Amino acid sequence: MRPAATDPTPTWAAEVPRGTERPVPPVRPVPIVGLFLLALAAVVVLAAVHLTQGTSSVGALDLLRLAFGGDDQDASRVLVASRLPRLLAGLTVGVALGVAGAVLQSIARNSLASPDTLAVNGGAHLAVVLSAVFGASLTGSLPVFGGLGLLSVAFVGGLAAAGLVMVLSSADTSGPARLVLAGAAIALALNSLTTLLIILNEQRTIGLFAWGSGSLVQVNLTAVTQTAPVVALGLVACLFLSRRLDLLALGDDTATVLGVPVRRTRMVATLVAVLLATSAVTLAGPIGFVGLCAPAIVRLLTSRLPGLHSHLIQIPLAGLAGVLVVLAADIAVRAALGGQAGVDIPTGVVTTLAGALVLVWLARRHRDSGPAQQGSATRTGTIRGARFVAVLIVGLAALVFGALLVGMLLGDTNVLTGDLTNWLSGRTGPALTFVLDQRYPRVLAALLAGTALALAGTAVQAVCRNPLAEPGLLGITAGAGIGAVTLITLVPLAGVWTMSAVAGGCALVTFAVVYGLAWRGGLASDRLVLIGIGVWMGGNAAITFLIVANDPWNTGKALTWLSGSTYGRTPGQLVPVVLALLVLAPVIVFAHRELDLLALDDDTPRVLGVRLEPMRLVTLTAAALLTAAAVTAVGVIAFVGLVAPHMARALVGARHTRVVPVAVLLGALLVSIADTFGRTVIAPAQVPAGLLTAMLGTPYFTWLLWRSRTSHLG
Repeated sequence: MRPAATDPTPTWAAEVPRGTERPVPPVRPVPIVGLFLLALAAVVVLAAVHLTQGTSSVGALDLLRLAFGGDDQDASRVLVASRLPRLLAGLTVGVALGVAGAVLQSIARNSLASPDTLAVNGGAHLAVVLSAVFGASLTGSLPVFGGLGLLSVAFVGGLAAAGLVMVLSSADTSGPARLVLAGAAIALALNSLTTLLIILNEQRTIGLFAWGSGSLVQVNLTAVTQTAPVVALGLVACLFLSRRLDLLALGDDTATVLGVPVRRTRMVATLVAVLLATSAVTLAGPIGFVGLCAPAIVRLLTSRLPGLHSHLIQIPLAGLAGVLVVLAADIAVRAALGGQAGVDIPTGVVTTLAGALVLVWLARRHRDSGPAQQGSATRTGTIRGARFVAVLIVGLAALVFGALLVGMLLGDTNVLTGDLTNWLSGRTGPALTFVLDQRYPRVLAALLAGTALALAGTAVQAVCRNPLAEPGLLGITAGAGIGAVTLITLVPLAGVWTMSAVAGGCALVTFAVVYGLAWRGGLASDRLVLIGIGVWMGGNAAITFLIVANDPWNTGKALTWLSGSTYGRTPGQLVPVVLALLVLAPVIVFAHRELDLLALDDDTPRVLGVRLEPMRLVTLTAAALLTAAAVTAVGVIAFVGLVAPHMARALVGARHTRVVPVAVLLGALLVSIADTFGRTVIAPAQVPAGLLTAMLGTPYFTWLLWRSRTSHLG
């Protein structure tokens, strides 16, 4: 992979001119040894505290008596069967993810690279679920089909996902934003497919929802004893490669001159890092962002200890930092919420929340150099005549009407057009009346949500000047979801208007946070998207936390909101979406000239009298409220706000007088088709519409990234 265009955390290697040899800074033994001893002491302290926590009454004094020769059988059984396996799992996972993150960041020359942002965890998680679906049951954390056999399957899945992300993010213009965008898109598609498998195979995948967020719960030492040797071998391999990684940091040309086989070294290092990450997944599920946090902690120390630039020191220290992150997260959950919370609440939820903060912190230090500065969002597509545009709009309107009709006819019970006509005139029997009365709110919810999301996505892409942006990737969808799920969890009988108000308020707060964090003397598109992705991932983790902490067995509620579903919609729940469209759509439509100018650059709008920041705020606020209304109606639906506007620009050019009507029709059509297909393909079981839009939208998003590898979009 070629060097990233920018790195928000410069290293000494990045400061060396290309082709210039510079030796690794000398290691200062005393401070480095002291740092390792301090880290090991911290691990020992956390491990001791960790062993004292659990659901049983066995405490620190009982364990101390056992350590000094006591014969308390109950304490011994608890220690060996539950607490020790969990502690060893935390140690193994922490080392694996910390080392994997450090190596991936080094070979990608990107401080945002990690098993999460490269979708390694997503690919491995999908492989584990596939193994469970196709005949394996769960014993502890590993399917009985064989720990090493499962690890092989997970390794293939993680490697394939990482390879795809690396290819999509590699270009002369690539940088942290491209890598994180590619990883987020691929991970979203993989997670959608994983969720679909869990929904369709509920009996075979019992317990996998919480495990899918990363859980250290173990029932014996079998899984740890199978995985720990693999992690140890991976660590040794990384240390063996450390000298080559030091030279790779000088640049590919210099490393080649110094005798390093660059391509082979990078390939071997990637394989070892993926092996470590997938080992962690097979043991404890995808524990999020440890591979991002641990190397970041180590880099914070490099300004005071130059010897840390050596990979021989950096790699094991990152492993220790990973252990500290995992154990601290696990201890914090049980200390704050009790021992049972350690069983109900996945450790990965806490690490993901912490990792999202680290991602936001790193993103704020990122210098924008993406396509947004080139006005790429305005140049996609070709100029079409007015007649073509009119015919296209009429054709799309006809398709939307057809989708509405098909949606009313098809479902778990198919009806005829004559039945539909009789229902409209009030002449159907009780059975058909019940079916169609339940169906029409779902069909309309899909159409309205698709319209709102497409309109919001059009505004976001214009303001951000980035055709790869959308409300979900800016964290707005997750903010609205947090508000909705919190209200449902704490106030189950809350009305639709309360729900809309809370979701809308949370969406606005989230948007304000993202916008404020991204503002540094101006609005940089890449920084805005990176921060938005961090907030989005943290928001999804918060939603999972809310559900498993308050209603751990109700995974259906979690899947409904996180996957996007029209199930159980009522006419009253459609009113907020209708009102949002009636009030906010004119705001965006009448601002078409300003959107055209905003999509160009910062200077042109100012020269032509457009008040830049107020216009941005008004437009993005409208987009946030539209997104919140859609979330209250159908939950979280991904990629509609990205795909619909981009397809519209490809068809009719960049002028928003044309883009807006085409985009909203495409959005309505896309969600309507996904909803109808999901309700009929495996009826009476149903596939959430959001999963289908994610799986359909990801290939298109991937194509966009591929198309822009060597040149800006447009």
